[in-house]
Amino acid sequence: MGVKQTIKRLDAFPRAEEHLLQKTQSGALDVVDLKRGETLPIHINMTFPSLPCDVLSVDAIDLSGKHEVDLDTNIWKLRLNSYGHIIGTEYLSDLVEKEHAAHKHDDDKDHHEDSDTNLHAHGFDQAAESMIKKVKQALANGEGCRVYGVLDVQRVAGNFHVSVHGLNILAAQMIFEGATHVNVSHIIHDLSFGPKYPGLHNPLDGTTRILHDTSGVFKYYIKIVPTEYRYISKEVLPTNQFSVTEYFSPISEFDKKWPAVYFLYDLSPITVAIKEERRSFLHFITRLCAVLGGTFALSGGVDTCEGCNNCKDKLAVVP
Repeated sequence: MGVKQTIKRLDAFPRAEEHLLQKTQSGALDVVDLKRGETLPIHINMTFPSLPCDVLSVDAIDLSGKHEVDLDTNIWKLRLNSYGHIIGTEYLSDLVEKEHAAHKHDDDKDHHEDSDTNLHAHGFDQAAESMIKKVKQALANGEGCRVYGVLDVQRVAGNFHVSVHGLNILAAQMIFEGATHVNVSHIIHDLSFGPKYPGLHNPLDGTTRILHDTSGVFKYYIKIVPTEYRYISKEVLPTNQFSVTEYFSPISEFDKKWPAVYFLYDLSPITVAIKEERRSFLHFITRLCAVLGGTFALSGGVDTCEGCNNCKDKLAVVP
């Protein structure tokens, strides 16, 4: 190949891979998202050491504002004592749907306001009073909660959050005596968006955020990058990796918002491909020779130093 042809093949701009390109009749190339319409698995495993399981709820909202609480999620809550030991378990899917159906959670504000008016006028019913007493006792005992499982959401930008939003506002006031007393301290044991591959590091794993004498809203802004891991066996593992930016907003007793932990995610239109490669035998021999050469050179230097020391000793004893 001549120099002219070589120069023609050079391209200063990166190109998308063939499987991301779609040819048009006019000959142009468009980058397309081949995974649109699929679901995005969100694996969560978090501990809230200062909030009982009875007050925690998990909610997911996509870009259009649609609540995803009606999905067939697999979320579990583990009750923890003050030492972090498990003392009970509860399946969360039905609980979240029931809470949002009962309180309408912004879908029916008029009904919610009427319900609050009735509570002011007639007080709490027996079930509500029992729940409030139960939660207050759990808070007094130092109970915490571990939330784990998988959320399957639409593959579009959105957010999910863990909060006390499932509670009736009056019940929340009775339990915590104000939003500033809702301690959303948390430990993220695992947060991922698909299966793991060798060498993957999820930046939020092991994150610990403990609050003292304050409260607020945590927001984790996540950029998800679709990833394909290609094994030596030619098997392809579709998954996702991500980067994150953290933000914390403290609240005061005059704020109307309630503390929560938000995870706001967006997806990159570009897919990253990672390929496993086995090094050749020639590469192994080259590295072996380099190691052996370095060993011989080091041993030769040591022998030279010992020889010089012996010569000095002999010269010192000559009369």
